[in-house]
Amino acid sequence: MPTILVIEDSPDVLANITEILELDNYEVLNAKDGLEGIRVATEKKPDLIICDICMPLLDGYGVLHMLQKREEAWSTPFIFLSAMSAKSEIRKGMELGADDYIVKPFDSLELLNAVEIRLKKSKKLRSAFSPDISGLRSLLTVANGTSLLEELREGRNTNTYKKKQLVWSMGNHPTYLYFIQKGRIKTSLHNDEGKEIITRVYGPGEFLGYKALLENKVYDDEAEAIEPAEVALIPRNDFESLAYSNMDVVRKFIQLLTANLSENQHHLLGMAYNSLRKRVADALLYLHHRCANEGGLATGLDIGRDNIAAIAGVAKESLIRTLGDFRDENSIEIRNGAIFIKDVRKLERMVN
Repeated sequence: MPTILVIEDSPDVLANITEILELDNYEVLNAKDGLEGIRVATEKKPDLIICDICMPLLDGYGVLHMLQKREEAWSTPFIFLSAMSAKSEIRKGMELGADDYIVKPFDSLELLNAVEIRLKKSKKLRSAFSPDISGLRSLLTVANGTSLLEELREGRNTNTYKKKQLVWSMGNHPTYLYFIQKGRIKTSLHNDEGKEIITRVYGPGEFLGYKALLENKVYDDEAEAIEPAEVALIPRNDFESLAYSNMDVVRKFIQLLTANLSENQHHLLGMAYNSLRKRVADALLYLHHRCANEGGLATGLDIGRDNIAAIAGVAKESLIRTLGDFRDENSIEIRNGAIFIKDVRKLERMVN
């Protein structure tokens, strides 16, 4: 039985909504003001929230703002309920991130339809969507019942990048969301001495460039093709139009960004404290997992020793010596410059 939290300062309206929802077999939680609503939402974690706007202590806008700061409440459908029917008020509520806006007075069927639609959509969005590109593809497909991913990338200009060609440079203003159709692209940082550290490798089926778009800032890194690549260019305006009309898509991109940041933190800690062998093993495992889904290991890891050294955070000469040791230990095989991982578990034991 879905649980619905109703935040409403009018006792009569609160009792009326509660009765309607309970008759339709929902479990209903009540809160008489915004502060109490925040507490109940945090403790009980309802499946949906219906919230009045004009309330004492904390209004509905404040409730939504505070709940959006809590990661566990990001995917909870939020419906505003208000007597303010001006288009500007409705637009304000939706721009703040509400999923729906019901104007008082309302009839029972209008309320129940809104609740049912939002709960069904929320159930789809919550069902096994991983915080990676496959989860984003699934979300874009079900968010509006059509494939928003196809809408984003179909008919777009496609750029072809040669190996070592820059996609963007640090300090550039973002104008596109990029979708890789073929090939691989790295993002990297450089220190004052020009030493490169690769922060991530992106492959076919992945978006990149969304961090700068979400933050509305210039690029703080650079992106370069590490093999010939075909990339669909999605104009910034199109991405922003989708983002403003569908908060669930924004949340999924934020989850992708958060997952990337966590991965980068782990990588940086390893570079700071791991031994040379651990760094190289970790870099090979990283590339193994980044390439395996697209079948990249069938032809080996052939992205250049400079790139592998930049991922591991070691000198190229040290990398080559360590790869020789791994080959002698039968952990990897090197053929025509490409690296084939023969014993993944042995490398994992080195890292762990």
